[in-house]
Amino acid sequence: MDSLKAFIDAGGYAPGDRLPAERDLIGALGMSRTRLRKALDALEREGLIWRHVGKGTFLAVPEDKPIVPEMPDIGHHLTPVKVMRARLSIEPAIAREAAVNASGKAVSQILRAVEACEEAETWAEYEAHDDAFHHAVAVASDNLLLVTLYDQMNKVQRNVAWRRVVRDNIRPPRSHTSFEEHRNIAAAVEARDPMAAHDSMRRHIGSVSARLFGEI
Repeated sequence: MDSLKAFIDAGGYAPGDRLPAERDLIGALGMSRTRLRKALDALEREGLIWRHVGKGTFLAVPEDKPIVPEMPDIGHHLTPVKVMRARLSIEPAIAREAAVNASGKAVSQILRAVEACEEAETWAEYEAHDDAFHHAVAVASDNLLLVTLYDQMNKVQRNVAWRRVVRDNIRPPRSHTSFEEHRNIAAAVEARDPMAAHDSMRRHIGSVSARLFGEI
């Protein structure tokens, strides 16, 4: 058991990590299968590992330190609808904070992003500027936690939702509804109107969701 513990410590495994398969442990530790299984049984009794048939052996998580999946991994557990519902819960509040705290420079950045979206020649270019617009709104909140929260949420969204979208044309049409919605959000932030900013962002995200995935 001591050699197995030493192997785990030397390998830098973190709580929740999966250990190598038994055949690999046998080779790395130079022990028989019977001896290895006895060592695994002992570690499991001590609560240091747990085993799942068909999945493997994992380093246990201390009860006071539950594992939170990394943001890229969260996407494997979400549907586009759940992502959009998260955006509906969070981004209107971010926009409200932006209207309260935005500096003149922050408002200018939002307005530049609005214009860049409308000038985009491809969907990929539009989506990059759209990200910049929403990021600029978050920055205008003057709250690093909200900026970080938005950025992480956006990474998940792009992995989960946008990869399923099929476009019928090369670039956004001039009638693309997000253009006016972006301008409404920007105008509310510039006017320092928190409720208008909140409601405009909520309508925008609801509109995007309805267009791409149906009503939520």
